[in-house]
Amino acid sequence: MAANSYQALEIGRVSPTRQSYPPCLAVIFGGAGDLSHRKLLPALYNLSLDGELPQNFGIVGFAIDDLNDESFRNFARDGVAKFSRQPLKDDAWARFSSRLHFHRGSFTDPGDYSHLKDRLELLDHEHATGSNRFYYFAIPPGFIDSCAAGLSGAGLVAPPNSGHPFARVVVEKPIGHDLASAVEINEMLARYFAESQIFRIDHYLGKETVENLMVLRFANAIFEPIWEARFIDHVQITVAEEEGVGTRALYYEHAGALRDMVQSHLLQVLCMIASEPPRTTHADSVRDAKLDVIRCLRQFSEEDVEKWVVRGQYDEGLVHGMAAKAYREEPNVAPDSRMETFVALRCWIDNWRWAGVPFYLRTGKRLPKRSSEIAIYFKNVPRILYNANPRAPLAPNMMTIRIQPDEGLSLHIMSKVPGAQVRLAPVAVDFHYKSTSPEAYETLLRDLIVGDQTLFMRRDTVEAAWHFIQPVLDSWITSYDEPKLYAAGSWGPLEAALMIAADGRTWRTL
Repeated sequence: MAANSYQALEIGRVSPTRQSYPPCLAVIFGGAGDLSHRKLLPALYNLSLDGELPQNFGIVGFAIDDLNDESFRNFARDGVAKFSRQPLKDDAWARFSSRLHFHRGSFTDPGDYSHLKDRLELLDHEHATGSNRFYYFAIPPGFIDSCAAGLSGAGLVAPPNSGHPFARVVVEKPIGHDLASAVEINEMLARYFAESQIFRIDHYLGKETVENLMVLRFANAIFEPIWEARFIDHVQITVAEEEGVGTRALYYEHAGALRDMVQSHLLQVLCMIASEPPRTTHADSVRDAKLDVIRCLRQFSEEDVEKWVVRGQYDEGLVHGMAAKAYREEPNVAPDSRMETFVALRCWIDNWRWAGVPFYLRTGKRLPKRSSEIAIYFKNVPRILYNANPRAPLAPNMMTIRIQPDEGLSLHIMSKVPGAQVRLAPVAVDFHYKSTSPEAYETLLRDLIVGDQTLFMRRDTVEAAWHFIQPVLDSWITSYDEPKLYAAGSWGPLEAALMIAADGRTWRTL
C-alpha cells in the first residue's frame, strides 16, 4: 500500500507565539564543552532561524576556558556549521551571534559568581531580558552542588514568584548512578531551587515521535479501546546503536547501558506507551500518569535478574564489512572491564490495563543498525477461517512506532493477494513524519523558555525509576558472572534471543 503523506497525521502541541515568549538570558555552565558545541548552540540557532526565540534573548557561556566573546562566537559558529539541522546562513548568523557572550570563571570559586552576577546584570540591560534567566548545567555531576551554591550565594537564584523574574536550572541525565546518588543530587538541587524551577532533561522526550505517543493514543478513538491486555500480546521497545563507545569510554566505564539508556530513555518511552489517560494535558497531570506506570513495575528478585535480564558486551566483529574492535580494546576501557554495552530484559506492569502483558526492552552498542522502535504485537485471531492451518499460522497484527531515524509508524495487517486463489500476505500501512522536524533539544529548550515542564522529569519519577533498576545493579555487583559477549555487528548475545524464546516469542528484526 502506498505510504500516506505526513500531513495526514500531523499532530502535536501548539507552540506559543513568539510574542508570548518571555525575555531571558540563557547561561550555559560548560559553555565551551562538547554538549554546548554539538547540541545546545546549534539548537538555539535553529530556534532563532525559525523565529522561536524571544525577541529579547541573550546567551552566555560560562567556563574556565580562555575565551572571550569573539572566540566563543567562533566556537559556536563551528558547532552550527557542523551540527545544525539547518544550514549556516550569513545574515541569520549575524543576528544570532550578536546574542552570544562568554564569561570566564571557575565553577568552584565563589568570587567568580559575584563577577558573573555583575556581567549578567549588564547583559540584562543590553538585551532587555528583565533579569529572567535559566542556568543550563552542561557539566559533570560533581560540579552540581558547587554551581548551585555559587549561584545562590551570589543572589542569582530567587524563589519562584509570578511577580518576579524567573530563575530556572537545567540538569542533564543521568541523575546519579544509583538510587542513593540520585537522591543526593536531588537534595542538593532542592537546597537552592524549588521543584518548579528544576528542569531535568532527557533529550529522548523531546523527539517528535515520542512526544506524539500520547496524542496518538488519546486523540484517536480507534486505538485506545484496544490498548490493553485483552487485545495486546506483548510490547517490544528497542534502542539500537550502530556505533561503539567512541570517545565516551571514560563516562561509559562508570555508566553502562543499564544506567545510560534503560533507567532513563527506555523507561520514559515505556511510560508514554503504558500510562493511563492523564486528567489534563498540564505538566503535572501528564507526569503523574507516567509516575503511576513506574510504580506499577514489578520489582526484580535476584532469581528474576538471572533469568530475565541479559547483559552483554560487544566483542570484535564486522560492521558493514569493516572490522570493529572489542569493547575491552577501546581506548580508556579496562582490559578486564565487566561493563555492559547491551541489556535486554522482560518486565511486567502490575495494573488492570496491562496484567499479563510482558514488555521486552533491549538496547545496545555495535548492533547492525541505528534504530529506535516500539513494536506493539496484538493477539492472534482465532484458529478458524483464514487461520485454521496450524502449520502456517497467520502473522499477528502489529503496530510499529519508529522513533529514529525514519520517524513515523506502520500498521501491519493481513491482506488478500490479488488473484483467483485466496492467499494472504502481510502488508504495512505507513505514515511518515516530516524529515524537517525540530531536533529534540530545540523542542526542550523552547519549552524551558516558556516554563513548560511536561517533557522534563520530576524528582519522584527519577527516583522511582532508580528504585526499579536498583535490584539489577545490586545483583550485578555481587555476581561473578561476566557479561555475555556478542560480535560487533550482531543483534546482541544469544542469551537475549533465548530469554524471549522462553516465552514463545522472538525479537523483531529491525
